[in-house]
Amino acid sequence: MAYEIPVTQARAELAELINRVVYGGERVVVTRHGKPLVALVSAADLERLEGEQEAAEESVISSVSTIGSASSAAGERRRFGIAAEHRGEAPGN
Repeated sequence: MAYEIPVTQARAELAELINRVVYGGERVVVTRHGKPLVALVSAADLERLEGEQEAAEESVISSVSTIGSASSAAGERRRFGIAAEHRGEAPGN
């Protein structure tokens, strides 16, 4: 759970908050009107989070690239035994 602190108080205690994050391993969420505004995390924590994000993105790309290409319309017609196809309106109609 992150430690929450209002932005006005965080301004006055910035050095202490940095120490809590770096040496205490805490995460600090700065709030405005009770809503989260920013978070203070250690550089090591940020690096880990960014690495997880990159790994997730690579996983999605890998999954998408392994999906076979879609069959052609002609191949699908043969597969389902469809003999006719719509080619638009005949000239002169």
